[in-house]
Amino acid sequence: MKIILAGSGSIALKHISAIQNIEDVEITTLLGADEEELKEVSSKYNIPNWSTNFEETIANPNEAAVILATPTPLHASQAIACMKARKHVLIEIPMADNLNDSREIVRTQKETGKVAMVAHTRRFNPPHQWIHDKINKGELHLHHLDVQTFFHRRENKSALGKSRNWSDHLLWHHACHSVDLFRYQTGEPEVKRWAMEGPVSPIIKVPLDMNIGMKSTSGKLLTVALSFNNEGPLGSWFRYICEEGTFKVRYNDMTDGWDKKVDYDWSGISDSGIELQDREFFEAIRTGEEPNASASQCYDTMGILHKLEYLAKN
Repeated sequence: MKIILAGSGSIALKHISAIQNIEDVEITTLLGADEEELKEVSSKYNIPNWSTNFEETIANPNEAAVILATPTPLHASQAIACMKARKHVLIEIPMADNLNDSREIVRTQKETGKVAMVAHTRRFNPPHQWIHDKINKGELHLHHLDVQTFFHRRENKSALGKSRNWSDHLLWHHACHSVDLFRYQTGEPEVKRWAMEGPVSPIIKVPLDMNIGMKSTSGKLLTVALSFNNEGPLGSWFRYICEEGTFKVRYNDMTDGWDKKVDYDWSGISDSGIELQDREFFEAIRTGEEPNASASQCYDTMGILHKLEYLAKN
């Protein structure tokens, strides 16, 4: 299967590394805006073609799918264009930065019949999968998912330290991970929600601090603290407080509430959440089955973010 990768930043590089481990899938075109970066990345990873022309590239009938690792404000319009060009599409999180565009992605997927999946990687990280399986088997009973997501991002720069002309967002990007994970792990709709945000940065034009909370129909709680002001290690820490014990997850590491390592059973083909997620996408294309984290499945998450945004601003 020949595919297009749109984007050449840090998350695009992670997709390249993942796809190198997946049989019968080849990135044949790297798409982006920075010619020098495209030349450098395509040369380093032996990608035969690169282009800055989005419309022309997605019109190529020889490539079946597109992975969008582009700036957030472009996700919706590019995803819709890809499907209309008869391409399957994997959209980096978030699928959009508003509810209306998310709705249009779902509508276009139904209209075209193409696979549209969102890169909700937390669904695929092995520790989160292990907990998901335990919950489904009735071996764990979740009371509270507590998440901390911290960065030091007071300037408009990427994870690679490069300046950019769009702003990352605590709610529509980073909280999106946790809200979707809570919905995925509980399998329940929310009945209550709250959100607060700090002052808007005059530099990057978004709030640098935020906290949100949710309650599910059976009383399970989600609490998320987010900051672009934090000095220290970056990323997210997930604490599952369950009846049977506490489990703390960071990427592929898991400990109990006393910081003792939990050796979870994992026999998957990979321990990379991104690789497992990408494999899910390609398998859905081959089989015609709806993937885990399809745009349709993730639409309710976007509806919750829409409500949280209103609460944070009012």
